[in-house]
Amino acid sequence: MDARDLLRSVRMAGSASGRLAARSAWRRQRIDTRDLPRHGPERARVPGAALDADPAPGGGTVRFSRSTLRIRVAVGGAVFCGWDGAGPEPSYALAGDGPAADARAVLEPDKDGWRVVSERVTVLVSRQGAVEIRTPGGLLLRRELPPRWWDPTGQADGCATRWVQRSETPADARVYGLGGRAAGPRLPAGGYRLWNTDPGGSFVPGDDPLYITMPVQLVVADAGCHLVFHDSTWDGQVTLRDGQEGAGSGHDRPGGCELRMAGGPLRYWVIAGTPARILSGWTALTGRPALPPRWALGHQHSRWGFGSEAEVRRVAAGYRERGLPLSVLHLDIDHLDGNRVFTVDRRNFPDLPGMARELAEQGVRLVSIVDPAVKAEPGLAAYDGGTAADAFVRDAHGGQVRGVVWPGETVFPDFTDPRARAWWGGLYAERLAQGFAGVWHDMNEPVSFAAFGDATLPRSARHALEGRGGDHREAHNVYALTMARAGYEGLLRLQPEQRPFLFSRSGWAGMQRYGGSWSGDVATGWEGLRASLALVLGLGLCGVPYSGPDVGGFTGTPSPELYLRWFQLGAYLPFFRTHSAIGAGRREPWEFGEEVLAHARAALAERVRLLPYLETLSHIARGTGAPYVRPLWWSSPGDRALRECGDAFLLGDALLVAPVLEPGVVSRTVRLPRGRWYDTVTGAAYGGRGQVVLDASPGRIPVLAKAGSVLPVAGADGAVELEAWAPRQGRTGSGVVFSGDPEGWGAPRMERFVSRWVDGEVVVERDGGGAPGYRVRVRGDAS
Repeated sequence: MDARDLLRSVRMAGSASGRLAARSAWRRQRIDTRDLPRHGPERARVPGAALDADPAPGGGTVRFSRSTLRIRVAVGGAVFCGWDGAGPEPSYALAGDGPAADARAVLEPDKDGWRVVSERVTVLVSRQGAVEIRTPGGLLLRRELPPRWWDPTGQADGCATRWVQRSETPADARVYGLGGRAAGPRLPAGGYRLWNTDPGGSFVPGDDPLYITMPVQLVVADAGCHLVFHDSTWDGQVTLRDGQEGAGSGHDRPGGCELRMAGGPLRYWVIAGTPARILSGWTALTGRPALPPRWALGHQHSRWGFGSEAEVRRVAAGYRERGLPLSVLHLDIDHLDGNRVFTVDRRNFPDLPGMARELAEQGVRLVSIVDPAVKAEPGLAAYDGGTAADAFVRDAHGGQVRGVVWPGETVFPDFTDPRARAWWGGLYAERLAQGFAGVWHDMNEPVSFAAFGDATLPRSARHALEGRGGDHREAHNVYALTMARAGYEGLLRLQPEQRPFLFSRSGWAGMQRYGGSWSGDVATGWEGLRASLALVLGLGLCGVPYSGPDVGGFTGTPSPELYLRWFQLGAYLPFFRTHSAIGAGRREPWEFGEEVLAHARAALAERVRLLPYLETLSHIARGTGAPYVRPLWWSSPGDRALRECGDAFLLGDALLVAPVLEPGVVSRTVRLPRGRWYDTVTGAAYGGRGQVVLDASPGRIPVLAKAGSVLPVAGADGAVELEAWAPRQGRTGSGVVFSGDPEGWGAPRMERFVSRWVDGEVVVERDGGGAPGYRVRVRGDAS
């Protein structure tokens, strides 16, 4: 029993739910002991000596004495490598059939093996099975050493082949991604588990793993950038190693990683290029991000424990009476009947549809929590319907797998079964009938409370896996992804004219196709505030651009200063929601005093002013995969100092935001990327590639605009206007504006603008000439 298990068991001891959790843990352990295949002797294997190779479109197959390696370079430059006959499909990560092979890339003999030369990368395969990815100029991006397998011998069906893949990267390389990691955004050397996990309480930067783990690394080095994705859904461990440069001696120690997987195919993709090109290629491969409705870019408020319609109305009225903009209210499990999914507590919420209509008239939508666990209660519509549809996860002997979640003893839909997804998606009609405009998926790692051990389903639990069949060892990490698919497709069938709004606590590679995410139960404290930014940046670099934290932290009551600094950060993140646990106190801005309220009002006003820009960024993310929130090195990956900066970020290309992440701060140092940057409050100009000290008094956090930027903002009357920051003398600037259907599927309108100096003044025109068609406000120093 580890420390987390011990803490969990102490918390649960003596309670009725604790006794259920203890019984569930013992039951899970007993089932796995009975039904999991027994591990016995294993045979270690490496590829062996190369024998020959067969060219094919985009690459070909290299045969070794004990394995085969398939290589394919796709149109667009993505490289696929699959050992032991593994192909790109079937895959939960890929969208559609995957990209076509680049017929111009050909496998051909090389001095030490074979090579595939394409427009963007060169792939070298040694006769021992090492694979190198190099730039067209020959610089090494990544070297995958010959893999090693441990094949079960003479064991029962279901025993998996374990494997390890070691890699090397340049000594200066830095790694980002691996899903939602609190230690980021730059991941330090050490171990990271690939197993979606509810930490069993609030988390801080040292806690790992968390809710979203992905075998996705974005690596940045002087030689160039690349993304590597190992497409196996099984439990795994990534161990990162920092490189060390030899101070000019030529004896650099490379960086790299070791990836150990408990099973699944050994296959991976590599995409090289600039960060923007990589994210475009990655989301072309795994699916473009879902486009949130315009209202989902506004401020959202939530609390576990509203408890009644009266309290929800009180909070909405509080925002309205104080003139504070509010777009969405979220209802947690306390609005359900005994925490049962797809029900309503009619005593405390007697007219939920009526309240939803009333709030909608005030411009406020309702969003509902949806958990996957269904109370095992005959007579409950969701349980009876799922039983009739044979939709629930079963054990190896055909019995329903049962666990314990908020409503008590529960069963779990098998979202890897298309029939179960179709049945579950139909249940969202009940949520729409209650007046909800969107949903948030919680507890979907999946969680089953346990006094000890892994708080999830038995690893021996059986899943359909799209008809292939398998167990929870393979299905666990994609459970939330497939639940999101069920919900998204269900909402789309029920309301085909509207874009679904869905976000999820857990997920896997490709989850952006169905919506976004949030931090989960981040601890209330300055460490939790710092982790919030790391999670958003890390998920964005894994292709999930729409995310944000629980502003104020999930547990505990933040100090007024901490709440304000979190609120100011949240105002510049894609998903801006206050939230807290039951008993953790209220999160309304007026609960923290008049000074905090005044400063929060200013942050909300700035959020409203930037909504046209955020909408533009959402369309850019949809079209290219570029996250709204980007690391400072996004356009300058060669700047080593920026690679280490995790306390500031770019919002699109135009703005640099430097939140306050420590107590008592009234000024802070900001490292700037190349170019010229303007303080958006004072208008002062600063040259890039250096550090500046800026005012960070309680009323503001430093925000700078890049010279030459043209961005859409809301004017005083609400109409969109262009804010043009003066380019340097003799240079031009540019910007793009997306607008159109706020909730449906109408094609957006895209407009490009350029700015230039004409007779001592900055003039903004449409790209190609002509008046901009918007009011223009020029800011910045003319010098």
